[in-house]
Amino acid sequence: MIKINSYKIIAVCVVSLMFLNSCAKEGFFKPGDARKNPPDPRERVKKNLEEGKGFRIDNVIGGNTRGATNFEFASSNELWRASLDVLDFMPLTSANYSGGIIITDWYSEKGNAEESIKITIKFLSNQIRSDAINVDVFYKKCISLNNCQISKQEGQLKKELTKQILAKASVYQKQKKDKNFKPYRMSTPGD
Repeated sequence: MIKINSYKIIAVCVVSLMFLNSCAKEGFFKPGDARKNPPDPRERVKKNLEEGKGFRIDNVIGGNTRGATNFEFASSNELWRASLDVLDFMPLTSANYSGGIIITDWYSEKGNAEESIKITIKFLSNQIRSDAINVDVFYKKCISLNNCQISKQEGQLKKELTKQILAKASVYQKQKKDKNFKPYRMSTPGD
């Protein structure tokens, strides 16, 4: 039994060495030329990153990337802002801008604990169009605490929410254009 385990260890070592040897031929373990690399380690790291030969731990874990960040500002997306404004009376379970989805928690009017609604908005486009968002309304009707029926319904509430979101998004888009609008002014003699 000892011989079998030692054979397995030897086989794993041989395969590992063969793999590492093939990696060296592929260029993963090329020796560097000291004349072409800067002596300062910070400059070497910067050069390697510019050439795509490495990565920074900060980038992986979301730390400081010193100017190389990719900002996603949800506040610049009119549909997103409008959706949050329309749903501001409901508690949110999830609002993921990168994933393009807003999910509310179950909501019921005061004094009506047997019936509640949940709304999900999926963003299909950033353009302000009726097919850019998909609004789903779920109704929960409970007879008792553990006896509830949940159903997805198409109806007036879905249409009204979509209409309100698109109207508010259009207002935001117009405000943004008006704010950024700089009319062309011709110079006249004497200006």
